[in-house]
Amino acid sequence: MGRKRSSPVTQLFLWIRGQSTEVKIFLAAVPLLFSLVALKLLVKDHNHFFIASELIHVAGISVLAYKLTTKKTCSGLSLKSQELTAIFLAVRLVCSFMLEGDIHTLLDFATLIFTAWVVFMIRYKLKSTYIKELDNFPIYYMVVPSAILAVLIHPYNTHIYISQVLWAFCVYLEAVSVLPQLRMMQNAKMIEPFTAHYVFALGVARFLACAHWIIKVYETGGRYLFLVGAGHFWFPVAVFAEIVQTFILADFCYYYIKSFMEGRLIMRMPV
Repeated sequence: MGRKRSSPVTQLFLWIRGQSTEVKIFLAAVPLLFSLVALKLLVKDHNHFFIASELIHVAGISVLAYKLTTKKTCSGLSLKSQELTAIFLAVRLVCSFMLEGDIHTLLDFATLIFTAWVVFMIRYKLKSTYIKELDNFPIYYMVVPSAILAVLIHPYNTHIYISQVLWAFCVYLEAVSVLPQLRMMQNAKMIEPFTAHYVFALGVARFLACAHWIIKVYETGGRYLFLVGAGHFWFPVAVFAEIVQTFILADFCYYYIKSFMEGRLIMRMPV
């Protein structure tokens, strides 16, 4: 277990590892660009990206639920990330009911139920297996700046003011909600399979959501950035938040794919 298999794939990853930062960025950008082009050509309704993103998130949290049920341990999971996820999902559900309910509302509700259950299991049922010392990223570092930014930069539309601010808060908090989980994995240096699958699912979900915005901006020649809240920087900042979240997870996804291709069951994070 955990042993590398000698293969061309392993040699390829070793070659990539030895390249300069500029070359690594270029090698990462090329497949992402091809993926965006393929998505644009194959998917006619780009709103389906959001549905796919939310379905993948549900699948990812289901993996965690399976782990907690069968393994009876929450080792490697960040309680703080799960609590942040529950916060932004709950707020987003409130916004959805204020605006209009749709398939996104249903998927968010399902994800919130799973997430709340995971939080309950970590806090009470499996508390003895939770490694609190490694989960040391302060929540207020993310909640407070997200709230302040939401008050300053939010969509300006016909809906009531509080819904505008709450929606912006969801976007900003979601963008950084995975940071405690990533910090915990870096502290632990090793990542269990179920946790790795969950975080990888988040990475794929965020890439699909980000792809929607990038393709929309491309198709409108940049005008899409200013369709909502013109002059108030809402859309540019919202798109930037999506891109930030995608890049936060990109490094993890690289090591996840690398470990999978090398046949490792346990992931190792770089120091």
